[in-house]
Amino acid sequence: MLTGTSRASVPASTRGGYTVSEGGQRTTGPLGTVLVIIPTYNEAENIAAITSRVRSSVPHAHILVVDDNSPDGTGKIVDELAADDNHIHVLHRKGKEGLGAAYLAGFGWGIENDYGVLVEMDADGSHRPEELPRLLTALPGADLVLGSRWVPGGSVVNWPKSREFLSRGGSLYSRLMLGVPIRDVTGGFRAFRKETLEGLGIAEVASQGYCFQVDLAWRTVKSGFHVVEVPITFVERERGDSKMSRAIVAEALWRVTAWGLGHRARALLGRG
Repeated sequence: MLTGTSRASVPASTRGGYTVSEGGQRTTGPLGTVLVIIPTYNEAENIAAITSRVRSSVPHAHILVVDDNSPDGTGKIVDELAADDNHIHVLHRKGKEGLGAAYLAGFGWGIENDYGVLVEMDADGSHRPEELPRLLTALPGADLVLGSRWVPGGSVVNWPKSREFLSRGGSLYSRLMLGVPIRDVTGGFRAFRKETLEGLGIAEVASQGYCFQVDLAWRTVKSGFHVVEVPITFVERERGDSKMSRAIVAEALWRVTAWGLGHRARALLGRG
């Protein structure tokens, strides 16, 4: 069962003051086994290739595919992959409930099974598994490592300017509204320490999509954890349909606005 713990109960070796950087030298405790969580809905064209690339890039890592009962048979494909490879696991869910709910289910499964590092990764290849070692290399000096498109060295490939403007604008708006000095606050390629997730109160998270990523980043900042951004190249999917929608963008806009205004109101009232 997934449980949240207060910041005070997180071991001092994994807590520390909040810092954002493009590298990190802080020494923390051992990492433990890595679990790469990949949510899927209709990713039959991509899932075999992406799991193979993860296994090649980080052979010691385990993979958990969280499938929302994909009608295209993604779950069946993963069952077959898992039968041949004890590093691959699948969590079947009853239906499409959204990205945030899928990740929360994956986090809960990983924590229950005592994985020390929990990674968020897309199924479509936009998060390149070959760059995962870069995130894991930075994690001994951090509580959360973000793969960032918008720090020096980061980039996007095959995106129209309108999509880049939306992503950059969303991150900038979130940073200004919430006071979060993370350059790519909406990015979804992330490596968490288990202790970090346990200290965030993630059982209370209800947001989805872009907003889910903003929510977790903001909770990490507020909890005083050490965050590191490392540059990645984000590649637009070649097969399948994007899950981005106007509803997801609209949810992100109103939630971030509400959070930001509430945060400022509490600060003016001296309530944190």
